[in-house]
Amino acid sequence: MSKTIVYTKYGCPQCDMTKTLLAGEGIDFEIRNVMDDEKALAFLKDSGYSSTPVTFKDGFDPIVGFAPDKLKGLAD
Repeated sequence: MSKTIVYTKYGCPQCDMTKTLLAGEGIDFEIRNVMDDEKALAFLKDSGYSSTPVTFKDGFDPIVGFAPDKLKGLAD
């Protein structure tokens, strides 16, 4: 099983909604806050993303923003 990783930041309503939805769907995920983690911020920028949330899971395309249908599709 691959890990779901959510790149997030403080004060981001879409980030909060993404985390709430994933938790409600029982999807295990790791949070990487770009305001606390310079490596996470560099990874996101190097990957071409300039906003949060961005959700990654192996085998799936990255999900940018709050996209309920796509996020629910990450359930194992």
